[in-house]
Amino acid sequence: MTLRLDPYLVMEGNAKEAIQFYEKALGAQQVFVQTFGEMPANPDFPLPSEANELIGHAMLMVGDTRLMLSDAFPGQPVQKGANVTICISIKDVEKSKAIYHALEDGGRVIIPLSESHFSPAYGQVVDKFGVGFHIFTDQPTNN
Repeated sequence: MTLRLDPYLVMEGNAKEAIQFYEKALGAQQVFVQTFGEMPANPDFPLPSEANELIGHAMLMVGDTRLMLSDAFPGQPVQKGANVTICISIKDVEKSKAIYHALEDGGRVIIPLSESHFSPAYGQVVDKFGVGFHIFTDQPTNN
């Protein structure tokens, strides 16, 4: 089982600027960038038109480390200094569920663990110590 912990930055509408900054400051290389407008529409979370160009998800490589970031979803507060979370990436849905439920014990659910267009099991939780986690299950690949 492969389990990886990656830093995840949530920005206040300036993720594009942050990407450019980390490219210059850290030699980061863009691996993936998608705006909220490029993501499939979710009727439970309608997207205001002014948010279409905000970054919904980006992944950069800094040396051997993945750095993930996005703009906050419109209406979600961002507290500077507390906008760094940890993304737990794993390939096994059952292990993702176990980790998610263990972290939510005494904590607070931000996004319930569920299937999404980019993951068979994704959710966000803040543990009882106030640390934010994204639980991301990799899509199965056909090799």
